[in-house]
Formats: sequence, structure tokens, C-alpha cells
Amino acid sequence: MYSKKEQAHLFELTKDYLKSNIEIKAYDDLVQLLHFHEWKYYVDNSPLISDFEYDQLYQKLLKLESHPSVDVRADSPSQRVSSDLSNKFDSVKHLNSMLSLDNSYNAEDLIDFDKQIKKLSLSEGDISYFVEPKLDGGSIALVYENDFLVRAATRGNGTEGEDITLNARAISSVPLSASFSKYGIYKAELRGEAVIAKDDFEKKNKARTKEGKDVFANPRNAATGGLRMKDANETRNRGLAVFIFQLAFAEDKDGNDVLQKLESQDKIMFILGELGFKIPSAKKQLCKNINEAFNACKEWERIRDNYNFEIDGAVVKVNEIELQNKCGSTGHHPRWAIAFKFKAKQATTTLNDVEFQIGKTGAITPVAKVEPVFLAGVTVSSISLHNEEFIKQKDLRIGDKVLIERAGDVIPYIVKSMDDLRTGDEKKIDFPKTCFSCASNLDKSEEQAAWRCMNPLCPAQKLQRIIFHVSKSAMNIDGFGKSYVEKFYELGWLNDISDVYNLDYDAIANLEGFGKKSADNLKSSVDAAKKNPIHKLLVSLSIHHFGKKASKLMAQEIKSVFDLQKLTEEDFVNIKDIGPVVAENVIAWFSIQENIEILKRMDSYGVNMTQLEADRPLEVDENAVFIGKTILFTGSLQTMSRKQAQKLAEENGAKNISAVSSKLNILVVGEKAGSKLKKAQTLNTVEILTEEEFMARLN
Repeated sequence: MYSKKEQAHLFELTKDYLKSNIEIKAYDDLVQLLHFHEWKYYVDNSPLISDFEYDQLYQKLLKLESHPSVDVRADSPSQRVSSDLSNKFDSVKHLNSMLSLDNSYNAEDLIDFDKQIKKLSLSEGDISYFVEPKLDGGSIALVYENDFLVRAATRGNGTEGEDITLNARAISSVPLSASFSKYGIYKAELRGEAVIAKDDFEKKNKARTKEGKDVFANPRNAATGGLRMKDANETRNRGLAVFIFQLAFAEDKDGNDVLQKLESQDKIMFILGELGFKIPSAKKQLCKNINEAFNACKEWERIRDNYNFEIDGAVVKVNEIELQNKCGSTGHHPRWAIAFKFKAKQATTTLNDVEFQIGKTGAITPVAKVEPVFLAGVTVSSISLHNEEFIKQKDLRIGDKVLIERAGDVIPYIVKSMDDLRTGDEKKIDFPKTCFSCASNLDKSEEQAAWRCMNPLCPAQKLQRIIFHVSKSAMNIDGFGKSYVEKFYELGWLNDISDVYNLDYDAIANLEGFGKKSADNLKSSVDAAKKNPIHKLLVSLSIHHFGKKASKLMAQEIKSVFDLQKLTEEDFVNIKDIGPVVAENVIAWFSIQENIEILKRMDSYGVNMTQLEADRPLEVDENAVFIGKTILFTGSLQTMSRKQAQKLAEENGAKNISAVSSKLNILVVGEKAGSKLKKAQTLNTVEILTEEEFMARLN
């Protein structure tokens, strides 16, 4: 429908329109631009912008159309519901129009919505609202007649959609029959959302990667595509789940409307649940006023990453059916419901350049420099590309338009490149073959994904090792941040990690921006770090693969850090959970005389080199209740912190592990347990305990 050149042009126009106000003379262009993005979203299943960005354009359209000099076009997106019709399936009419939702983004929007509801319904007191998650998938309408499923359809243009009955019957969560007649209903039309669980989505993308297929950009694309497969068996294999969120039409055998007799949204949802439909659920759904509704929306936003299905907002509905009818609908949306949209998790931007960074163990990491874009509450301009294989797998090129997201609203990640928008000017990303700091040749073993500089004297590595040494993950020297390390390194005061403990604090006090108090505070932090147990010192040495767990295990086996000079590979691997790779790396590090000299200097500066109480192995009674068991805690514990629970488990013989697998013996479940509980329930070998049962077992 659109050539690559047209798509590239419209994408650039989108970015321009998002950044600036749109003049009235550009009204026709804006209508066409929104048509393009509707096509990419609903028909091509390959959106170029986030929902939030589309909403921004749509609001600009409404603003233009409110101007008296603008003649609203009949084909404006404001005059119809967006369409996902294609030529694959027959069209069928919905029994009741399937409208969109108006959007809100903050408490002020919801308060305005509440005022409008009171005005429309002539109500003076508090309005009760029903709040549910806004699932991000493919919309579906199900029609039941005489208790049997007779039709299913996509949303289409809101008036009619595509007949996907055979595909819907292949979805296990869609009941083939339901006892509507028990409630006097002969014909009913339900609204729902077809979605894919997050863990299933990850598995499917891994499988597609192994098969050499393109990965799905997000669970929504996978779900909408799954609804419209030509073969119903393919729909079944997609692993869809259909959540029902509305009874849109209900009449008895005589054709009388019985919807209002059901009284309220919460009652209807209870009935649908009783009839066997999958419905969204939460502790707080029925809210007595708009303030409670806002708090419920924010709670959904808080837990969205622990929910096993993608949600991009929450929906606030007037609870009383009578009030819903009084409020009515526009041609676009019901006036009695509104979507509270969460911060965007995906956005599109441009890959401007790639920089290469060197880590403390010599690993070379490519970092994408992208056109700054606001995403999930922050502006993103840099994104790790992990390694050369990642770049090849994603087929990334400088100049590409890329889809990015923030995993868990924290870590930016490139989902895919928009190859449809390539102009031919994009450049291949060339991975370096020599270290940009010391010019040594880079090396990559068959077992490793990263290229690595093997020169231990590499200046860039030395700087990164000092930064890590003082960090919270290592010696945890309070107030000794990265900027201090870089400043002191530049001045020549830090050449290796031993210099951290031999600083001239009078000179530091005279530096601009420091002063005596800052220097004294830094000295106190450094002196405190000298007393750390040796497992912290061991992990701070930046030995490849020698992390926190291995360092703690090793610290329990030695009296002094210098004992590691004498151990053989056999000595190392005889220690439980210490493998040959760790052994080889530790032996190699302690065989370099310069490293030993660094430790000796640290020893002379007063840094602890011997085993303290914190390093000694925990003595556990051989009859302890959890002896020899592996354990994992999930969800929110009410009587103690996660760390306290783990310590209790260790003291009673258990070994804490981090994932649900065949190696797990016990899963302790707190409140709001998520995917780990579901996975454990599929394994017959895992014993599941509540927090109370865990404590009772200890007693």
C-alpha cells in the first residue's frame, strides 16, 4: 500500500509533527498521516510509533478540528473507529458498535472525566467506578446464542469486523458454550482481548530465532496476528489467551434488552467469571469515587511488570449500567469509560552512531547512540548492543530507524530495525579488531560472545577496574563515585587499586569543589573499607568469572588472600561450585607478580587480607529442617525481608537459588507471586509453601 520511500517520508513527517504545533493548512496532511499509522498498526501489524505518540497526533487533530475555519473531513480518524479489515476473512456486523476509548494520562484528566460524568448523569454525589487492566493485544467480539458460541469477529471498523469463528474455537480460554440462559439471556455479545503471556512470548521468540524466522516485535503483534491466521491450528499453536472485559449486548428470547437488569459492571464481571470466561482481576476493582479509581490505576502501573500479560494502561468505567446509559457514547468512544495510559515502554528513534567501550575484564561492548527519545519516564540516548553477534542478529546499521523499549521500565533495549524505512544511505557497523586504548589485538574464544583486550596493563581496563573496586558491588566505599575516580586518575593520583588507600587528603581538600569536609568524609569511607571481609576484596579484584558467589566460597576456604598463590587447579575444583574456568582465571591472576605487589601495597596501607567472622562458613546442624534442599522466595513477604528469609533458610541447611527449574526443591510464596509460582506449579518436583508454612516448618 505504501512504498518504502513513502513510509520513510511519513515517518520523518511524524517526528516533525510530534515536536511542533501543527498549522491549520496542514490538516489534510495530518489526516493522511494518521491513516498511515492506523494501517501500520491494524493491518500491517508493524507499528512505527508508540501508542502514546499516536495519541499525541490524535489530540493535535482534535485541536485543529475544533477550529471554526476547519471543515472536518468525513474520513477523519475522529469520525470513525480505526479499521483492521483485510481481505482474508468475510465481514460480519457487530450486534453493538465496538468503540475506542478516550485516553487520560494523569489525575487531572480523571477528575475532568468525573466532572463530565456527573454533568451527563445529573449526579451530585460520588460516582462508583470499576477499574480493570487495559490488556495490550488483539480485540475480539464473541457472540453466544442459546448458550453456544456461534460467531467471533475482530474489531474491524467498529461496526463490522472479520469473521474468525474457527480461530476463536481453537483458543482454549474461549468457552464453546456458557449458561447465559440461567440469567435470562438468549443472545449475548462479549468484548475481549486476545493476548500472549510474557513467558510464552519469550519462548516463541527464542524458537523463531533458532528456526531463522523474524522475531515478533512485541506480544501485541504476536496476538493480533494469531487471531487472523488462515489455519486455525496455527492460532492454537500461537498460545493465545482471551480475557473478557465487557458484556456489550444481551437480549432475551423475545428480543428484549436485559442488559440493564444486570445493574452494574462489577456484577456483570462476576457473572462472566461464573460462566467460565477468563476475566482480568485485581484486589481493588470497585472504587467508590474517582480518587480511589486513580489510586487503583497507579497500583496497576506499579505492578505491570509482575503481571504475566502486557498491559499499557487501566480502564475506568462507570459501574452502574443505568448511569452508563445516561452518559451514552460519541461516534468514537463511550462517554462512561476512559483509559488511563501508562508511560510508554516502546518508541521509535534513529541509530546515529555506535561507540565501543572497554570493561574491567577487557570485554568490548558496543553502545548505540540514538536520537534522544522520551520513554517510560526518562530520555534515552544510549543503549547497549551487548556484542557483535547481537548487531548481526538484529541486522543493525548506522542510520536505521529502530524500535526500542525499556525492559522492566529500566534497561533500554533495541527490539528491531525498521528495514522498511531504509533509504540506502545506512552504513554497516564495523567491529574493531584492535583495542582503541592500548592498540593490542582483540581476542574472542569460541566459548565467549564478546571480543576482549587481553592486555592487563591496558589503561582503559585499569581505570574501569578502579571504578569497580570502589563501587557498591565491590568494596562499597561510600561517596567514592566514578567522577572522583576519573578525576584522580586524570591527575595521576590513581594508577591501580592500591592507590585508593594511599591518597593525599590535604591535596584533595584543595581541589576545586571539594574542601576539607569532603576530603575528611572520603578518608573515613576509605578507612572503613579497609576493614571489609576478604570476600569483598576478592570480588573487587575484577578477575573474570570470579563473582560474589565464588568469592564467598573461596573466602571460607583460606585464612589469607595470599594463600591463593599456593592453590592448584585441583584444590580449586575440589571446592563445591568452583569450576575449572574460575580456577584457571584465579590462578592466572595470582601468577602475575604485579598483581601480588598491588596486594602487598594494600596490605601495607592497612587493608584487611585475612579471614574475618563474616567470611567463615556457616555451621549448620546435620539434622536441620532444610538440609540439602534448594529454596527460592517469590512475591512480597509480610513478616520479614527477602534477605532475612534467605538467611534463615541458609541457617537451617537450605541453599538459595535464583530460578525455578528441575533443581528447585522448595518455593516459598508471598503476596502477588507471579510467573515463578505458575512455572513451579507445572513441575511436580517443587514443594510450594506459604510464608506461614515456611515459618511453621522452621519451628
